[in-house]
Order: sequence, then C-alpha cells, then structure tokens
Amino acid sequence: MKERRLLRSSSHSSLRLVFSVLFLLSCLMFTQWGHASDTQERKVKTSPPPEYPELARRMNVKGSARVQITVSAHGDVTNVKEVGGNPLLLDALKRAVQKWKYEPADKENTIDVKYDFE
Repeated sequence: MKERRLLRSSSHSSLRLVFSVLFLLSCLMFTQWGHASDTQERKVKTSPPPEYPELARRMNVKGSARVQITVSAHGDVTNVKEVGGNPLLLDALKRAVQKWKYEPADKENTIDVKYDFE
C-alpha cells in the first residue's frame, strides 16, 4: 500500500514538474515572439526635446524619465504610457513626445523612450 502511494505521489510530482517546465517555456516563447513582432526600429523625422520644467529647475530636480509610445503606421505618436521617473519630468517628456514624428512603416508599433534631465 505504501509503495502505491509513493509511486502515485512521485508520478504526480513528475507530471507537475513537466507541466511547469512546459508552461514556463511557452511563456518565454510567447514573450519573445510578441516583443519581436511589436517593436521595430523607426527613424525619427522630428523630435523636439522636452522643456525643463521651471519648478523642477527651481527645486534642482534632475534624473531621467521613461515613457513607452505607440507610433502609427503613418508616423504619428498615438499613445504615451508613463514608465518611470519624477512626475514633473514625466509630464514634460510626455508633452514633447506627443509632437514627435516618425518615418512611415508597415504597421503600428511601440517604442521605449528615455530622456535624461540634467
């Protein structure tokens, strides 16, 4: 009886391990595949730099801000998502990247933008 329980529990453990490994591999493959198809290098036509916010200047706030932008196939920025940084600097970067223009491409894609305010 004990041998059956041991066999049953070891086979369940083995199955759990196999399914866990398969799940992790499929997640990894999906992430890499999705990332590669969604991002594309795009040539910037115009990219006016962000204005350093006066309040940030007075408070001596420095650092970087990061956003993720969605660029249409025509080259217009259609969406800006905050990724990280001081809110004062993020706001300035968001306002700037909304004015950026890119070369046309086959499809819409996303681009990560980091700007250092110093």
